[in-house]
Amino acid sequence: MKNILNKWNYLGLVKQIIIGLVIGIALAVSIPEGAKSVVILGSLFVGALKAIAPVLVLFLVMSAIVQHKSGHKTNMKSIILLYLVGTFLAALIAVLASYIFPVSLTLKEGAEGFTAPGGVIEVLRTLLLNVVDNPVNAITNANYIGILVWAIILGLALRGAPDTTKMMISNISDALSKIVTWVIKFAPFGIMGLVFESITTNGLDSLLSYGSLLALLLGCMLFMALVANPLIVFAMIRQNPYPLVFKCIKESGITAFFTRSSASNIPVNMKLCENLGLDKNSYSVSIPLGATVNMAGAAITISVLTLAVVNTLGIQVDLPTAIILSVLAAVSACGASGVAGGSLLLIPLAASLFGIPNEIAMQVVAVGFIIGVLQDSFETALNSSTDVLFTAAAEYKNWRKKGKKIEIRKVA
Repeated sequence: MKNILNKWNYLGLVKQIIIGLVIGIALAVSIPEGAKSVVILGSLFVGALKAIAPVLVLFLVMSAIVQHKSGHKTNMKSIILLYLVGTFLAALIAVLASYIFPVSLTLKEGAEGFTAPGGVIEVLRTLLLNVVDNPVNAITNANYIGILVWAIILGLALRGAPDTTKMMISNISDALSKIVTWVIKFAPFGIMGLVFESITTNGLDSLLSYGSLLALLLGCMLFMALVANPLIVFAMIRQNPYPLVFKCIKESGITAFFTRSSASNIPVNMKLCENLGLDKNSYSVSIPLGATVNMAGAAITISVLTLAVVNTLGIQVDLPTAIILSVLAAVSACGASGVAGGSLLLIPLAASLFGIPNEIAMQVVAVGFIIGVLQDSFETALNSSTDVLFTAAAEYKNWRKKGKKIEIRKVA
């Protein structure tokens, strides 16, 4: 048994996840009734991630602010700007791609149990209410906007605390990060259960029937990850960006793809930033912040699915309206993190821009949940890997200005 465990650990997490994925598919196709018990593995895995992630974000950000040294310059302004530019650019790319490759849908009834926002004012109102949410309630309901705000407030309030208090907060933060790494070690078994449940519930045909929509969605996300993001990074560091891009995709994107949680991928991203030699004072804040507001994948999902229903209904969209949609999708994506259903439940808001009734828009939400097994995985992988990519790009820009050599190839 010990030898088997050693061989299993030697494989590495990515290979283990692939094995779990293959076994889950095989069981779902061959003995769907006889292997129903594996579903509990997926539920336990997701439940563990949901349980630890909100508390993790609270203590990570709080610890980073408490430990920050006065007068130490960070790159937060540049990183936040990159987050905003990247999210808007993703929405714009999705709009343009939907024009070039228009997709129509066969709408069915569904998603009647979900409530969508009524307009931009309601989204902003919800966002502000989330900011002032009770901290215990924010953690309970995974309200990451509220958690982030309370973490910043508590961190600032504890800046003058004794060193022993600061050390305790740092130790709790490290312990929570360690717990997440333990949970992620069980990812292969959890993913086996999740894949089994997805296939036995929706069937492989449910994915294949929306092949053109999936191709457009995933194509936009891949274009953002492999073309647009590298161009942004090149503009910052004036060097070949692909070694850094592939490093982030390999060590952050792949894990996020399978865990489907930006928040639970924070420890993975923090470790990657450490390996890249980045300043902890910057990445200890930018990574949890990115998991909350850096949502390029969500902006793509909102834009593509909205324009899919627009094409289905034969509505003509002019250029100014398309640009407004890009802005609306970007803003909505930033406010959607931590909301159950994430980007999908903001599709009716974007659809209302074209006068589409909520009943029809919610049918598109139902389609989103059907293809979510792939859409959500790619979306999370893009969001999470970009957190590290932009954090590194901002710091490497400063290195370049100071004449410090950026040896990206050594860390790729």
